[in-house]
Amino acid sequence: MLQLEMSHTSFLRCLLAGLALACAGAYAADVAYPTRPVRMLVGFTPGGTSDVVARIVGKKLGDAWGQQFVVDNRAGAGGIVATEITARAAPDGHTLFFVSSSFSMQPSATPNLPYDIQRDFAPVTLAVSSPYVLVLHPSVDARSVKELIALAKAKPGHLSSATAGPGSAIHSTAELFNAMAGVNILLVPYKGAVGITDLIAGQVHTSFAGFVQTMPHVRGGRLRAIAVSSAQRSALLPDLPTVAEAGVPGYDVTVWYGLIAPASTPRAIIAKLNAGFVKTMQASEVRQNLTDLGVDIVGNTPEQFAAVIRADAEKWMRLAKTKSR
Repeated sequence: MLQLEMSHTSFLRCLLAGLALACAGAYAADVAYPTRPVRMLVGFTPGGTSDVVARIVGKKLGDAWGQQFVVDNRAGAGGIVATEITARAAPDGHTLFFVSSSFSMQPSATPNLPYDIQRDFAPVTLAVSSPYVLVLHPSVDARSVKELIALAKAKPGHLSSATAGPGSAIHSTAELFNAMAGVNILLVPYKGAVGITDLIAGQVHTSFAGFVQTMPHVRGGRLRAIAVSSAQRSALLPDLPTVAEAGVPGYDVTVWYGLIAPASTPRAIIAKLNAGFVKTMQASEVRQNLTDLGVDIVGNTPEQFAAVIRADAEKWMRLAKTKSR
């Protein structure tokens, strides 16, 4: 009898949950949005992963909804410029921000931000994720993570690493490597793709960077890839070890890219955007384009994305406190 009652209760809960989701979906579908072109901010220069993913998904979704999703690149301060614009925008769904995981790193890297990443934004979905590739200029006498660490310890302050500046995901990833490997590789801030250009030219020695920026140069012999930053090996580069297994146990940085809106954006608009983005990323053409970039499609709920942002922010804040001791 007790088992029957429990089963009945579970059935009712599932039924109610299903009805709630159906109602939410219908409500989102009925909302009059968008009514004009949607501005989608990107915090970095054109050509990076966040820019390319935003353009691929935005173009397809804009075609489906009959309104353009216009990518607006506002580079500066590791994404802070675009973040502040979003925080101050009208919460009507017509100004959005396609963020990278540098968004969750900002509070630990920059004190007294003019916004609160938890309070002033409404997460929509974590769209895709990807590891960084640790690449070296071919002139660097290292062919593995262990050899790179040994070289950095043998010549303190000699090696340099290109980053996108304090507060950016690449910068924090390199900082974490320095801290966990016990080395002092000089972090050199760049704007946009200039860092990769200088790396290819041998002006800097190494960098953590995305598949889009690095793999053509790795295949062409202009850069040497020695590891990926994630806890698991990449399906696209299965022979490349992780940083953790190659010499820095416990190292794990997975870069994510997702969509946020200003706080107080109506829940119906957030729900419609979430459903639209998730569906668009599953379209065969879009899936193929994203897979070619070396990213994994996620497409989670606003609540799940909020939890990721919160956990990441706490992780990088702990690193900042460790550095300040």
